[in-house]
Amino acid sequence: MGGKIDCYLDLASLYSYLTFLELQKNRDLLASHNVEVEFHPVLLGAINAGSGNRPPWTLPAKASYGLFDARRAIARHHPLSLAFPKNLMKSGMTVVPLRCLHYIKQHHPATTFEAALHHLFHLFWAPPNRDLTTVESVAEALGEVPAVGVFDYGSSRSQAAPGDGKLLFTEGEVQGIIAAAGGEEMKTVLKRTTQEALDKGAFGAPWLWVTDGQGKAEPFFGSDRFHFVYGFLGLPYRGVTLLPVGGEKGKL
Repeated sequence: MGGKIDCYLDLASLYSYLTFLELQKNRDLLASHNVEVEFHPVLLGAINAGSGNRPPWTLPAKASYGLFDARRAIARHHPLSLAFPKNLMKSGMTVVPLRCLHYIKQHHPATTFEAALHHLFHLFWAPPNRDLTTVESVAEALGEVPAVGVFDYGSSRSQAAPGDGKLLFTEGEVQGIIAAAGGEEMKTVLKRTTQEALDKGAFGAPWLWVTDGQGKAEPFFGSDRFHFVYGFLGLPYRGVTLLPVGGEKGKL
């Protein structure tokens, strides 16, 4: 066993957020099987354009079905309360926060990067759906991330540990992150990472590139393919099983 899950995601993708939650929830179990997880921020709009894909809402039938699918997917994380922004096209311009996340990933510990990623995901998808398209809004959001994150996977918010009101970034660090996000280096990093996903066959997000213990790699798309991922990695898991009337008690 063993291996790695490279997860390419965008803040503007609901299923990226649900995939992030699933991987974080099982992080310790995956580590016990020697499976590493790494998150890679990418620009979903560029992936759609580069792959020739069309956003689901541009096809009326798919848009209509998507409302049912999103509700069911969110319910799996009950009682997580999420909602689509009023204007997803406008809110989906996530270039600024994605560049910030890449800078944080390069210059801070992985736990800091993932705490910031988690916080931004929640602000985007939990009502009242904060705008994260401007430098000012992203700076404000990064200035609110708690230094000690304790996340309840049945809740819609990440909270600081009891008695700890410290923030993850100082005001100076936030200013440094924002300044770096406007520079050529982070622009290049986001473009390169997005192209990396495209080179691995991505046509949407989340895009999982999974490598097993022998170095063999395959792609997986979406937030509901973990049974295939675990099977590919050779991990023990319990699949969907239909029970008899009465549930477990119905078994003899």
